[in-house]
Amino acid sequence: MDPESAKLLAAGLSMGLGAIGPGIGVGLVGLGALQALGRNPEARGQIMTYMILAIAMAEAVAIYALVVSILLLFVM
Repeated sequence: MDPESAKLLAAGLSMGLGAIGPGIGVGLVGLGALQALGRNPEARGQIMTYMILAIAMAEAVAIYALVVSILLLFVM
């Protein structure tokens, strides 16, 4: 395997594997928010605020994986 192929494979794997965790995390946050809304619809505003904050934190991990992939592609 030549270095260029290894670099492309590493970038693809880092982004693919780095997006699995946040994808699962966002799904679980959505599940929890919908269950909470089903039990207590009056607390919609507060639940949605915390849900959006938690999704943003989970997506930050995916952005770090994207940065690593870009570094692998263009710097290495």
